Amino acid sequence: MRHSSRRAFLSGAATLPLATVLADPLLAAESAARTRRISITTDRHGRQVSAALGVPKQPEPRATILLIHEWWGLNDQIRTMAAEFADQGYLALAADLYDGRVGTSREENMQLMNSVDPDVAIDTLVSWIDWLRRHEKGNGRVATVGWCFGGAWSLNASLATPVDATVIYYGSVAKTAAQLEPLASPVLGHFATRDQYIDHEMVCAFEAAMIEAGKTFTHHWYTADHAFANPTGARYDQDDAQLAWRRTLAFLAEHLQP
Repeated sequence: MRHSSRRAFLSGAATLPLATVLADPLLAAESAARTRRISITTDRHGRQVSAALGVPKQPEPRATILLIHEWWGLNDQIRTMAAEFADQGYLALAADLYDGRVGTSREENMQLMNSVDPDVAIDTLVSWIDWLRRHEKGNGRVATVGWCFGGAWSLNASLATPVDATVIYYGSVAKTAAQLEPLASPVLGHFATRDQYIDHEMVCAFEAAMIEAGKTFTHHWYTADHAFANPTGARYDQDDAQLAWRRTLAFLAEHLQP
């Protein structure tokens, strides 16, 4: 079945489920290759940064999405997600906060994650959001979507500059009401009941802070563990991942209409 699925994908003879593609390194690499690497100079620090861009087939201007990777870095999995969002009709850009580096172990991932300068990361993400908002194939509306490490940065980017929708997959939401004041977008959160990092206490505190700040927050709990939406990991939960994906697409469709 594995080899049959691979041949079908490579020949274009069948459309495979997203999870099947992500779970197979060759399929993910082929799907990631549908994106193209682009670079810009950031607005504030003048740094050269790169990203993976997925372009939809529709000729008319489309809503845009900024994707932010997990602590692994901008790997084929996240590039595949950019390609998948493009298939859904979005101009999708997967940013790179590790300057081309990709982790291969827990220790390396931790080192990469801890090496990120918050000021530099915000400069990178805000510059990409501005680029997406001005893009000729975009309709001026932008959402941020991130997983784990990237989930926290999805929120941080939305606090740094106005966007139209924010999606957080099990990312840190440790914010006060005062810190949430600049937020202009509704927020959708996906959280796992067995997550020992982004736990019930943190999410409940965030919900209270969002209410105090007068912001819109919709969230869902899944009987799963951290990283349940990543088919490459041992914690993957297919049913919950698919449900979260459907909810994400519905949320984006609702809030990215021009």
